[in-house]
Amino acid sequence: MSWNKLYALKSYMRASLWIIPFFALIAQQAFFRAVLTSEKWIPWIPPWPLGVDGTVAAMQAIVSLALSFLVFTFGSLLVAIQIASGQLTPRIIATTLLRDNVIRFTVGLFIFTLLFAIGAISRVNTSAPASIIWISAALGVLSLAAFLYLIDYSARLLRPVSIIHNVAEQGFAVIEGVYPESWKETDGQHQARDTFGKPDRLVLHSGSSDIILAVDVKYLLNRAIRADGVIELAARVGDFVAYGQPLFRLYGGAGQIPVHELCGTVAFGRERTIEQDPTFAFRVIVDIATKALSKAINDATTAVLAIDQLHRLLGSVGGRDLRNERLCDDGGRLRVVYPTPDWEDFVQLTCREIRIYGADNLQIARRLRAMIDNLEDVLPESRKQALRAERDLLNRMIDKAYLLPEDAALARIADTQGLGGSAES
Repeated sequence: MSWNKLYALKSYMRASLWIIPFFALIAQQAFFRAVLTSEKWIPWIPPWPLGVDGTVAAMQAIVSLALSFLVFTFGSLLVAIQIASGQLTPRIIATTLLRDNVIRFTVGLFIFTLLFAIGAISRVNTSAPASIIWISAALGVLSLAAFLYLIDYSARLLRPVSIIHNVAEQGFAVIEGVYPESWKETDGQHQARDTFGKPDRLVLHSGSSDIILAVDVKYLLNRAIRADGVIELAARVGDFVAYGQPLFRLYGGAGQIPVHELCGTVAFGRERTIEQDPTFAFRVIVDIATKALSKAINDATTAVLAIDQLHRLLGSVGGRDLRNERLCDDGGRLRVVYPTPDWEDFVQLTCREIRIYGADNLQIARRLRAMIDNLEDVLPESRKQALRAERDLLNRMIDKAYLLPEDAALARIADTQGLGGSAES
């Protein structure tokens, strides 16, 4: 299986709710038979206190509870997904809700309990081992406790602050993976990109028109070294690539690499994912903020919560070396070039849309200014120009948005709470 197909399979399994329940079905069958086989080795288990009729009634109650838990969980989850995606953003369905292991393993427990209790009922009249009945009862109690916990967990998970925080944590992980090195001011500014001239070979995208989800950069580096050439990826992770659009530019010996090897290193999909896309976490949180600022929802406080996490993410990006689009061999020769976002991309993605939609709201104007001021204080000098440009745009937007000078003066005060925190003029 090629790397891109294996990546697509892993991504599908991580975002599929039915995988864990399906394996719970297999695990129940194996565990049930293991308990039956080991019955003679565990004589210390006390006999079940109820008779046949009482045992059947107890097992039927467990089956009914497990089935009710399943129906309620899936029904409420579908409603919750619709509401959360409508109020926040549809992108959270694949990035957060369907990947939550608590929900998936709890549903798996319900499936396991349901099938185990059904198996116990079928053996009651044939002198079912006491261990089977006791385990069924224990699973019933455990499922009840898990269901009560799931209700509380889901209520907390679907709060905007929890969704935004979970997306931000995924963003930190991908930022550390894509930009592993810290920024050193002595390294100087970003060097101008080398011009390679006309490529020796151009590889066009021959598959369906989709979005680049991930790239096997390590394989490209090793392959370029063996071919003694340079491989340039014509689009970056998160870009939409249409059929016939350039995908690779090959120079030198890399022009002899088979097309199927190169294409097998790029995973495509219909929707962006966070795994290798450092700007997608920003995109999801900005979408939540802009939707909260819409006239239909008008929830500026949720937008402030989004800016809080964007503040953290932007601070992390600002402290890292973003010049990793060039990979060299051990001798320092350039081998792979693939585009990645630069500092201005992150700053503009964080500030522009939120400013346009929310600068006329005091909370947003003050919280944005507090973020810009703080980042300017803590980040290297080379990062400050883009931040100053955003503050200048914010000032000009405030001048146009507020008719009263008193409101404009208040909007120019930095406030980490948006409105109501300690402010310094």
